[in-house]
Amino acid sequence: MNKKPGIGTLCVQAGYASGKGEPRQIPIVQSTTFKYENSEQMARLFDLEEDGYFYTRLQNPTNDKVAARIAALEGGVAAMLTSSGQAANFFACFNICEAGGHIVSATSIYGGTFNLLGTTFRKMGIEVTFVDQNAPEEEIAKAFRPNTKLVFGETLSNPGVMVLDIEKFARLAHSHGVPLIVDNTFPTPINCRPIEWGADIVTHSTTKYMDGQGVHVGGAIVDSGNFDWTAHADKYPGLTTPDASYHGLVFAEKFGKMAYITKATTTLMRDLGSIQSPQNAFYLGLGLQTLHVRMNRHCSSALTVARYLESNPQVSWVNYPELESSPDHKLQQKYLPDGSCGVMCFGVKAPEGKNPRSFASVFMDKLKLITIETHVADCYTCVLHPASHTHRQMSDEQLLEAGVALDLIRLSIGLEDPADIIADIQQALDEALKA
Repeated sequence: MNKKPGIGTLCVQAGYASGKGEPRQIPIVQSTTFKYENSEQMARLFDLEEDGYFYTRLQNPTNDKVAARIAALEGGVAAMLTSSGQAANFFACFNICEAGGHIVSATSIYGGTFNLLGTTFRKMGIEVTFVDQNAPEEEIAKAFRPNTKLVFGETLSNPGVMVLDIEKFARLAHSHGVPLIVDNTFPTPINCRPIEWGADIVTHSTTKYMDGQGVHVGGAIVDSGNFDWTAHADKYPGLTTPDASYHGLVFAEKFGKMAYITKATTTLMRDLGSIQSPQNAFYLGLGLQTLHVRMNRHCSSALTVARYLESNPQVSWVNYPELESSPDHKLQQKYLPDGSCGVMCFGVKAPEGKNPRSFASVFMDKLKLITIETHVADCYTCVLHPASHTHRQMSDEQLLEAGVALDLIRLSIGLEDPADIIADIQQALDEALKA
């Protein structure tokens, strides 16, 4: 085939081709270690002079095949799997930013990532400046410092589903000699491929749509191979200077476009060990095979429900980027023209004298089909009140700064019939008013 395979073909077949008499599905290599014939073979693996497997904490054949599929979907040169989406974002940043470094991040990101960057990284000696992603470029540019090592954002923010202007952030990052890292969890590469818009590194919580069934926890990092680390050697000594733990090897010289992922695997995964289990990688591989089909259904159902909410007098506001009323609709049309995701947010009108924040909880407790879950973006429709749950560590001021209204309810549309989802929302609204 000379033609580049379509996205559906990549979902089903990329990263693995079975031979005669071999498993049709990516096999689970459930082994901690691997046998070699002599000591020299093993020594060459430890010196990174030869490819192969020796301990699953670093690499595993099942994981590598699934990672290769994700890399193909995102258009990257290499990928690695991690134990969770949080681990993916931690590794992606820490791979190139150590104590004394600085990060510029959009404010509108998942609460756990906000805490990772704003609290945990600060304890590690890494400073972070959060910026309004909708601010003018010249305003955001003021956040950069000489020690800035990367820029971070989410294609679609969780939970506010705000659309990142990827090209704008890529321009800002590259004009300051640093890469742009984009978390692409909500759109998945079915609906947006940030690398095509200038992002250098893409991360995922594969726990979400990529799995799609709510049975697996994992993350992924994809490197575009486009950022020239040697052109900014002074900023990235971990990639451009001799590594003492590998006899003076220089990753950028030895591995070229594979340097970033190779370093993350052979240093961070080696030392911190946040590997995804082969069993979970197997579940992820199965989920990827239907990702293109499921995302279409998630998006079509979500738009139906969003339009219902927008027209409902008992709903005070709704934000879903595919609605023309959304402030991010133009950006959605640019970056996500075929659909965004199945997640939206809205607020319900509290009766006079009742606290909107408390009334949101009353409404959710009345739902029957839709469940209250910490999870999001799988086959089940579920809701969450971020101010009370995922973002509860943040102050009211931080919540508003992050684009999380105090009455915001995150609604993730699953694969049920949209008419049943709408009926459940309506009965819950009616019952909440009686409470």
